[in-house]
Order: sequence, then structure tokens, then C-alpha cells
Amino acid sequence: MKYIEIKAPAKINIGLNILNKRNDGYHNLYTLFYPLNDLYDKLQFTLSDQFDFTCNDSSIPSDENNLVVKTKILLEKHFGKKLNVKIKLDKSIPSQAGLGGGSSDAAATLISLNELFKLGLSCDQLIDLALLLGSDVPFFVKALPAIGMSRGEILEFIDLEIREFIVVINPRINISTKEAFENIKPLDRHTDIKSFISNNKLDYHSLINNLKNDFEEYVFYKYPEIKEIKSKLYEMGALFSMMSGSGSTIYGIFRSEKEAKEATEIFPKNYFCWISTPHY
Repeated sequence: MKYIEIKAPAKINIGLNILNKRNDGYHNLYTLFYPLNDLYDKLQFTLSDQFDFTCNDSSIPSDENNLVVKTKILLEKHFGKKLNVKIKLDKSIPSQAGLGGGSSDAAATLISLNELFKLGLSCDQLIDLALLLGSDVPFFVKALPAIGMSRGEILEFIDLEIREFIVVINPRINISTKEAFENIKPLDRHTDIKSFISNNKLDYHSLINNLKNDFEEYVFYKYPEIKEIKSKLYEMGALFSMMSGSGSTIYGIFRSEKEAKEATEIFPKNYFCWISTPHY
């Protein structure tokens, strides 16, 4: 095999509690990761005589500050050999948006280089390496609905299918994860999200009354525009709405495609707006 093409999906967080700060400087968290398989970056990997990385988005760094490049370097150090490959990244997921685009790209790179170079890493080994790259990266190794605990690497996969329409709104405000964590106030408590799932479906009414994303307080204070998006989605009939990750994306879940489309139409044209297609 000389060539691999792979889709790296986005995710949303349904509830996100930051429990406490760990001795290693990271935080323990509790969240439900849900993949958005129709919103994805596309990566192409081709065996080559030398390393080359290109991206359709000129704002994306092409050095080790890019998680794709960082992943390749990590594998080279792990195996003690050069991995000469040409990588082309076609970005569709907004960056620094709480949708996990960079983390998903890193996981896709781990999976693809493992296969392309026949490195023989097991799924568990991929997850161990993924955690060295970022707290969200382990989830994307399988990208299935899962409760995330500890730093996010302890995953309890669950049966869940959102059959409604998910509207994703990003106002093109970049929020660094580092900044968000520096301003978080950990509360050593979490709500058991599984108690709001019945027959593989979410109880949205219970979610509204019981679930929180702990990053919202700081982000909404600093960026009232983001708070307004959530309010507008509820005004347009969202069954449930929340900020994903550390922001700045807000998602809303709508009963019908008509309602979902009408909701996206009220936002400025420069916003990133996307609607999921339910799979039955």
C-alpha cells in the first residue's frame, strides 16, 4: 500500500465538567463525546522519498505546532526511524472551535501511518500515543459515542444515536484551550449523563435542567456574542443547545430539517453554519 485517504470527523461535547486539577498539570474531566461523521477534514498520505505537508488553509502551521506533523515526529521517535510521507490536509472543521478538528487529524495520522508503514500498533497502543498528543485525541481513534473520564483517555463507549438535526454555529472566534483552562473554576462534581439516555436516545428536557459545560461561564462572560448564539438557537426551537468543548462553537439539536435550516439563516454570513444529516 502506497496511499491512504481518511476522513477525520468533528465532535461535540454533551455536557463537560472540569472536576479538579491533577498533579501533572492537566485536569480531570467528565463528558460525553459524540462524533459528527458528516463534518470532517480529509487527509491523504502517500509514501515518498521525503516528508512534505500541505494544507488548503494557509493559517494552519506546517511545522511541529501542527498536530499532524507532531504526530509523525512522535511516531518517528517511538520507532527510531524516518517516516517519509507526503501528507495533504483538506480542512473543513473550523480551528480552535471546540470541535476537535486538530485532535481528529492527529488520530487519523496515527491510524494511517500505522497502516501505511505497517508499524503493528494495537488499538490500545494507538490510544496511549494519542494521549501524548492531546486529551481529545484518544476519543478519535475509534470516534464512537463515549463517556470520557480522567483527561479524556478513559472511554466508556455507549449506544447512542441522535436522530434529530444537529446545527453547528461557529462565529469565527478562536479560543485557545490553554486560555480556557486557565480561567476555569473546577468543581468536583459531575452529572451522570447515562441517566438521561433511554433506548439509545437522549432526554433533552432533562439535559437542559441538569447538564452544564463548565467552560460556558468564562467564555460567555468574555464573548457575549457566543452566549447570544445559544439564546437564539433556543428561540428558534432547539430541543437542546450547548457550547462544545472550550468554545467557540455552539450546537443546537432540532426536531426537523426545516427548523434547523431556519435557525442557520438568522446568523451573519461570515459565521460557519452546518447541519447534520441523521442516519437511520
